[in-house]
Amino acid sequence: MNSYRPSLLKYPRSFVRARDFYNCSHPGLDNRPCFCFRVGIDGYAMSEGAHSSQRIALAYHLSHCPAVLTLGVKTNLADYSLRDRSLIQNATKVYFPTVFYADALDAMGKEIFPSVQCYRYLGNKIRQMLLFNLLDIPMPETRIFYGNRQRDTIKDYFGFPCIGKVPVGSSRGEGVYLIRDQNELDLYLSRVRIAYIQQYIPIERDIRVVIVGRRIIHAYWKKSISGEFRTNVARGGKVLLDPVPREALALALNVAIRCRFDHVGLDICQDHDRFLILEANMNFGMHGFEEAGIDYKALLCDMVSSGEI
Repeated sequence: MNSYRPSLLKYPRSFVRARDFYNCSHPGLDNRPCFCFRVGIDGYAMSEGAHSSQRIALAYHLSHCPAVLTLGVKTNLADYSLRDRSLIQNATKVYFPTVFYADALDAMGKEIFPSVQCYRYLGNKIRQMLLFNLLDIPMPETRIFYGNRQRDTIKDYFGFPCIGKVPVGSSRGEGVYLIRDQNELDLYLSRVRIAYIQQYIPIERDIRVVIVGRRIIHAYWKKSISGEFRTNVARGGKVLLDPVPREALALALNVAIRCRFDHVGLDICQDHDRFLILEANMNFGMHGFEEAGIDYKALLCDMVSSGEI
């Protein structure tokens, strides 16, 4: 860290702290240049435009990686040390900033990984559906229904069976319901404020394709157990390492790039001769990597160290 001395001007610590968050990049009111400083490390002030070359992360995904300094996640910026705050404020790129910091760092113009799009669409099936529809990405027929009047029209669009999902925050197969009759529909509707209804496609297995950066790093099948319509490993599903069709791989990579998802596990099903996107998982599990003998953490570290991500 002693090598981190870009554009240094030494000031007393009291001066630096008083201006800890002072920053400007615009002319003064009289149109003369506004000379500003950001706080640097060890009480130094950094001139506008100075950046940290230290790779930093907030969440612990890269804590094993010697190329990255992991600072941890604190819910108050003031809880970070002066040095760590300076690293965050002046970093050119921040890895795994978490949903708490992602939008703020993006608004500052900083590059983050995963992309801000990953955080904005994390766990939100409604937003994902809208994005997929706008981009004409193939997916099972899906509609959302607000309020009692709209809910009464569900049967005008979907027969039984159909799929009902908790649209925000559900994962690992939780909040997914197979609706076979009116009683099951009523039960589902009693559990959600917004109804997210999807066409039921009878399948025994689906595909998970994991993309990091702009590269597919793994792809495999997930097969449901007998009597279970969900293929999630958390629901007893099994990972199968059978070859994944090239059409599914091409679809997944195309979707990730167009949606600007650079750290995502895309679930895909095959309906006759069509491949359809089911959903995007930003917090994907590790079972598929473990079954294939892939060291995900080492791979992620290598991609960061090489500058690929």
